[in-house]
Amino acid sequence: MHHCWFNGKITEANATQININDLGLMRGYGLFDYFRTYNQKPFQWDWYWERYERSAKLLKISNPITKEEAQEVVHSLIKMHGDGEVAIRFLLTGGYTFDSVTSAKPNLMIISESLHFASPKDYETGIKVISYEYVRDLPTIKSIDYKHYMILQGELKANSAADVLFHKNGEISELSRSNVFIVNGNKLITPDKNILEGITRRTVLELAKNDFEIELRSVGFQETLDAEEVFTTSTTKRVLPISKIDDKVIGNGGIGPKTQFLLDKINALVENW
Repeated sequence: MHHCWFNGKITEANATQININDLGLMRGYGLFDYFRTYNQKPFQWDWYWERYERSAKLLKISNPITKEEAQEVVHSLIKMHGDGEVAIRFLLTGGYTFDSVTSAKPNLMIISESLHFASPKDYETGIKVISYEYVRDLPTIKSIDYKHYMILQGELKANSAADVLFHKNGEISELSRSNVFIVNGNKLITPDKNILEGITRRTVLELAKNDFEIELRSVGFQETLDAEEVFTTSTTKRVLPISKIDDKVIGNGGIGPKTQFLLDKINALVENW
């Protein structure tokens, strides 16, 4: 059973009610953050909280809860979930409005959710992604605006693709919900602008720093197609190989040795979290 903390109370998630004059619904004015547990402990809690607070400041929505209060809520939700791992979503909107613009006060929901994973086979064969010319508005913020990804659902299904790779002016940025890395020799390269700075991305960079030459820079679309290995990182995917972009096969068409090395590294880290 999933639960939601809203306005100081925890109820069943499907019983949580929000009024229709919320600015998240009316104007798409809101943000979220999302993390998961390992061994029933929040993964990289300090980093996720820091990003959530930064997003709220950038969107100019006042954050109605302290880090300590939020941590208590998160622990309560984990406990209520019972056995097994759980995802936690923070959803902060501009709040209720009476003139469709002015916010009375923000609304924050903290929700426990089921985890959804890539299939084990995808870690051997890699996933296919399709390219799409687009850069997210305010990319450093985890905004609730996912309309481009939603519009592309039919195209993803028609192409048997798992996700979309955003690129513009010959440079890649990110997938719809995850970061992108390329590997060439001993170089681990990932875009440094027009992206959401993912917490799993940050974790992988930490894990890789002693074994790779790391480059944070602009990454060309063609350079990505020509790379020895390409992979994506996210909360639920960890390190997931990308073996096809449009109709171009990447590397050997499966998981490459460097991607496997980093997947093993993050798997070992989370096992004892």
